[in-house]
Amino acid sequence: MREVYLDNNATTQVAPEVVEAMLPFLKELYGNPSSMHAFGGKIGAHLERARESVARLVGAERPSEIIFTSCGTEADSTAIWSALNTEPDKSHIITSRVEHPAVRSLALHLKRKGYHVTELPVDSAGLLDPRDVERAITKKTALISIMAANNETGVLFPIEEIGRIAASHGVKFHTDAVQLVGKVHLDVRSLNVNLLALSGHKIHAPKGIGALYVRRGTRFRPFLIGGHQERGRRGGTEAVPNIVALGKAAELALEHVDEEQSRVRALRDRLERGLLEAIPSAKVNGDPQQRLPNTTNISFEHVEGEAILLMMSDLGMAASSGSACTSGSLEPSHVLRAMGVPYTFAHGSIRFSLSRYTTDDDVDYVLEHMPAIIARLREISPFWKG
Repeated sequence: MREVYLDNNATTQVAPEVVEAMLPFLKELYGNPSSMHAFGGKIGAHLERARESVARLVGAERPSEIIFTSCGTEADSTAIWSALNTEPDKSHIITSRVEHPAVRSLALHLKRKGYHVTELPVDSAGLLDPRDVERAITKKTALISIMAANNETGVLFPIEEIGRIAASHGVKFHTDAVQLVGKVHLDVRSLNVNLLALSGHKIHAPKGIGALYVRRGTRFRPFLIGGHQERGRRGGTEAVPNIVALGKAAELALEHVDEEQSRVRALRDRLERGLLEAIPSAKVNGDPQQRLPNTTNISFEHVEGEAILLMMSDLGMAASSGSACTSGSLEPSHVLRAMGVPYTFAHGSIRFSLSRYTTDDDVDYVLEHMPAIIARLREISPFWKG
């Protein structure tokens, strides 16, 4: 049976070049980079080379602005806790209603601990108005945390403008850029971002590695306190194979970012157009222009998303009904609810997310089988009147 993987916003295939780069550090180059002897010490150069590659990918001024973490969630938590710990007299956080659980769940936890959390709305296209950010700032605001691109709809947020607003008010700005990195050209120097989180397994590196950009001059407190690793900013022995893998993945992502904007975008558009033309009562969720080039979120009215995914899986197709971190829930996506998508559509939403490994044949296969899947499910739906 053919396999078609269109769930790249959940995780990506590890690039063959990345696997090759990792292997020596799983075999002969297994030393601890903190050791005094040459056997461990020679590993340090490889870590710094990876740091340089990640810095180039995001446009950092200096490699030292990059801290390696275990994942995007740790990077987000580190950024948020650091901002709060360096502003102990401030207790207000500004975020959005459509954040990934890595930020949203922590914000809700902080709210229970007594922090004041402002969750800004989005409109029906999933767009956030930066003027709402400025209106929400108070003298007690310690941090603005707004994602760069939504993981479910691919909608892009006005990070540059929010950064200017934050800087003008002297407020730290953190962005979860896990979905953005590697898909668009990124230059953190022009964004006025203090803290930016990314994740390796979204850009064809393995799971278990992420990074946090900390702008030079930003006051910082470590989240994991331990040894001197990462210049004292993140305790714990470095996961050398994964760090090297992230460095290689960053190099490849930079090489292929134009392909994301051209070939991958064209494939996404053909898939989206074909599904909308072939299947009645289907709609795209999210602004059609301000979004990632690889993502489309389509709702099929009066059909359950879980049933669609199961039938797709039986035919070798993988997609998602929302964030992989919340897929165990039977409730409609909090992102689509925030956008005001009607329940009859929200329950039947499918996110298709492509990568540079997606082919024309993959799109053809989905277009061949999806209309029949939706038609079959609507035949047994008590609500479908088409």
